[in-house]
Amino acid sequence: MDTTKNTLAENFGGKAQHLGTHQFNLDQVPDLSGKTAVVTGGSEGIGYGCTYTLLKHNIAKIYILSISEEVVAGAKDAIAKDLGQEAANKTKWIRCDLSDWWRVKDVAEEIKKASDRLDILINNAARGIMTYQLTDYGVDRHMAVNHMGHVILTSYLLPLMKQTAEGGNIVRISNQSSNAHQAAPSDTKFESLEELNRDLGANAQYGRSKLANILYTRYFAEKVTKGGYPGLLMNATHPGFVSTKMSNEDIFEPFPLGGYLMATGMEPFKKDQFEGAVSTMFAATCTRESGKYICPPAIPEQGSALAQDDVLRDNLMKLTRKIVTEKTNGEVNVGFD
Repeated sequence: MDTTKNTLAENFGGKAQHLGTHQFNLDQVPDLSGKTAVVTGGSEGIGYGCTYTLLKHNIAKIYILSISEEVVAGAKDAIAKDLGQEAANKTKWIRCDLSDWWRVKDVAEEIKKASDRLDILINNAARGIMTYQLTDYGVDRHMAVNHMGHVILTSYLLPLMKQTAEGGNIVRISNQSSNAHQAAPSDTKFESLEELNRDLGANAQYGRSKLANILYTRYFAEKVTKGGYPGLLMNATHPGFVSTKMSNEDIFEPFPLGGYLMATGMEPFKKDQFEGAVSTMFAATCTRESGKYICPPAIPEQGSALAQDDVLRDNLMKLTRKIVTEKTNGEVNVGFD
């Protein structure tokens, strides 16, 4: 019975969320006065739900990393209307395409120069369920953006987060994964670029990148949290079925007809952007554990068999380091220690 209730709570909006065995709501987010956050994709969808919630709970500064200045301007206007201009002024937008790894490095360096602390990093931005595409580096775009771009960002922000943790603070990193990680092919090995660059179809392409988010989370917890920084936590989350641009518009790119089921048929059952932010907010502001996969509202799950595979975890991170180093001629590095 608990399994059924948790499945409903994890995936659907409204009253279903109250069925879960581990409860949490946005009102339980603690006071965040004096703290600084970075949110990728923080101006729309779930990312906006996170940004708004952080500001509502008095965070001092949020760096929003995204591509569209127009979308950010709209988000800031909405925040100013609801929370006041002072809250909106606490946000700073930095243009950042996570598929541009040199730019990701530069953005992280810019933040390190501008801030003396970083308490919360929400790796939220992602390429959704869309067709196969390569980046300018010649790497599958889903993996390049959803996984590798965030690993690079986290790596270059890590010294600042370590410094914050050394000051006696708990620093939390939340990686936006998904139960869609179960769609990753069973023969996934993470052994070569050629393997990554196979056209698997939209669902599997997205699912594999979400699997990578969980495996990276477990790797980081082993190497960093357990490796000397118990106050530096990383967890992965599943948001549930959420009404966002991804589920209402982007879904038509791979599925021109079938997309209507997700965009329209599922709409009454979807969560809004704030309900979709609940598990992320728990991971980013409250949990004291690391290396977990957290489903809404705050339910710890094991994930698929692949998500629990230590060999696959290590292969992924070894391959990530190799690809990033080779594609940037050693100018961008990935550090885990």
